[in-house]
Amino acid sequence: MPDAHASVLTPSEAIPENAVHVKGPDLSKPIDLVSLLKSYETIGFQATGLARAIEIIEEMREQRENTEQPLTLFLGYTSNLISSGLREIILFLAKNKLVDALVTTAGGVEEDFVKCLGSTILGNFHLRGADLRKKGLNRIGNLLVPNSNYCAFEDWIMPILDQMVAEQEGPEKTKWTPSTVINRLGKEINNEESVYYWCWKNDIPVFCPALTDGSLGDMMYFHTYKADPAPLNLDIVGDIRKLNDMSIKAKQAGMIVLGGGRNGADYAVYINTGQEYDGSDSGARPDEAVSWGKIRANAQSVKVYADATLVFPLIVASTFGKAHWEANK
Repeated sequence: MPDAHASVLTPSEAIPENAVHVKGPDLSKPIDLVSLLKSYETIGFQATGLARAIEIIEEMREQRENTEQPLTLFLGYTSNLISSGLREIILFLAKNKLVDALVTTAGGVEEDFVKCLGSTILGNFHLRGADLRKKGLNRIGNLLVPNSNYCAFEDWIMPILDQMVAEQEGPEKTKWTPSTVINRLGKEINNEESVYYWCWKNDIPVFCPALTDGSLGDMMYFHTYKADPAPLNLDIVGDIRKLNDMSIKAKQAGMIVLGGGRNGADYAVYINTGQEYDGSDSGARPDEAVSWGKIRANAQSVKVYADATLVFPLIVASTFGKAHWEANK
């Protein structure tokens, strides 16, 4: 009769001396947030990925202060994250000049201004769309936005578009790009609860090539029928040049991408729930970006498979937040 161990269990190789042993946090004694997240390194699965993301982002934060080879940090995110309370985390980064540029979608711009004009409230994922439609409520996951908020947005933005057209057609001959439009709206909102107010105040460019793909685009469309003497013109190529020039001129480049695609960098952290099996850009692992030359082959990178609303506040708290609190004790 054959030996059971020999038949089922292949003999193990010796474990390397430098092997990292799996171990969770010891909660039998007091532990602070930073120490808790440090213990994620040896928990395994996505916890280890989160710990690696914290490590890379902390290095990016330190490299931004490197006077010889300063790092230019890009933060990208999708519109639903501005609709959520992650907006306040992004606001903290912009207010304290902790990022160099933002890259987002049309909804990622307009939802910030809409929230200045009316509240987004919590609902749940199972509310019936037909019932919400009758009540004039729009659902974003488990968030609800009243139609009245968008009406207030239209009332607010139309006079601004009028003025922008006047500057475009007047002696100034202003040429508008998506980033300069966002900059102007950030100035006009004049509200410290706005991400883009702080971007305007701190001269942080916000790039959104598809600025018309949302409610803001609807407002611009309606405005073309009343614009005098001409509609607003947007130079998208001007922003592509500005964004690419920032990347080319950067001594080092780092990016944090929440929920979407990417660009080139020396450091990269992706946080999303996308999978690579459908060939999507957001689902791809960093190694795919290396094949396109979007990330250097020797770059430090990680993808955390998680809802950004769960993990990004923890990451910022243990990196930028920790450094900010220590500097302002």
